[in-house]
Amino acid sequence: MKLLYLVHRIPYPPNRGDRIRSHHLLRFLAARHTVSLACLADEPTPPEHVAALKAWCHRVAVVELRGPLRWLRATASLTRGHSATQGLFESPELRKTVNAWTCDTNFDAAIAFCSSMTPYLQLPSLAKVPAIVDLVDVDSQKWFDYSAGASPCKRWLFRLEGRRVRRLEIAAAQRARALTTVSEAETELCRGYCAPTPVYGISNGVDLDYFGATAANDESVAIEPRCVFVGALDYRANVDGLAWFCREVWSELRERYPQANLTVVGRSPAASVLRLAEIPGVCLAADVPDVRPYLARATAVIAPLRVARGIQNKVLEALAARRAVVASSGALEGIELEVGRHALRADTPDEWIAALSRVFDDTSFRKELGAAGRAFVKMHHDWTSQLLPFEDLVSALAPPIIQRSLADVI
Repeated sequence: MKLLYLVHRIPYPPNRGDRIRSHHLLRFLAARHTVSLACLADEPTPPEHVAALKAWCHRVAVVELRGPLRWLRATASLTRGHSATQGLFESPELRKTVNAWTCDTNFDAAIAFCSSMTPYLQLPSLAKVPAIVDLVDVDSQKWFDYSAGASPCKRWLFRLEGRRVRRLEIAAAQRARALTTVSEAETELCRGYCAPTPVYGISNGVDLDYFGATAANDESVAIEPRCVFVGALDYRANVDGLAWFCREVWSELRERYPQANLTVVGRSPAASVLRLAEIPGVCLAADVPDVRPYLARATAVIAPLRVARGIQNKVLEALAARRAVVASSGALEGIELEVGRHALRADTPDEWIAALSRVFDDTSFRKELGAAGRAFVKMHHDWTSQLLPFEDLVSALAPPIIQRSLADVI
């Protein structure tokens, strides 16, 4: 099939949550179909990244969206009654590219990654092209969640954005033949307002070979207990969770374990994250080329998120790396593991202290937890097996002649 894949952020390299899913979905589809990739980029794009994408795709267009113009479009979108998110991902150049492609290609299907790409499906040139929208997470609910603990002004803004993003999600349901999300919890939430369009939960996988190469240095762990957090450090939910952990848990943990340290690993640290590095025992490893050496030195990988939607790739990756994981209820939601066997759950400061103390003090338990976590993701979160249902959805959109050809192959 000839597929058009619309992505809000360049799906390479797979070094943050949304890119991880869009990257693996692209490779999965490109191995089976002819894919034209049209995507946006909010940071400089090295030529080698584009070259990697061209190795898998029929053609690639990467449109950079940076600078003040992007935020002017977000403001303009708000004043017109739309979401700021929609304005942030608006590009006349991308629209022009898609229109040009439709002049020489009769696409069999279009796939939009995230609700912010839904407006591109409204182009007249794509009016007759059946579509699937991979919402991934229910982003509108994320904004409602943010509003719960915000100041009055921010609460109003977050709720406004939540309502308008929800309208965008409803528009996606009206345009698409099917919607997908990353977990059953997100699917059930989406079904509540996107009916009758079918919504399917298609979970994330994890690169088992890549993270399986991680090996722990148990000698250094025994001398210096180390917590490690991995994630995008300009993402509100990560920043909020880290700040809470450092404020409510870290000082007491350091009193019990004076040699303990917390290593915060990730891209583009916000100013508030830079300030966390001033706390005794907290160090920052920003924009590192490979997170695996930091995972290898972790006594425990933590995910103290208070707001979380969908699947946390950071948790899957730590499990695949055989690390002991301690995470909040929100960070574990959507991952159907057994708490106490595959990972530990903690929400209150006392629960965090108890869980981390157990991991620090009991070497055998720590190793058992890591081995069980690895076995769990190996069985339940292999990328190919996770994405096979997506192929069924795509094939169902094929014209009859292609469907007959696919049936012959099967």
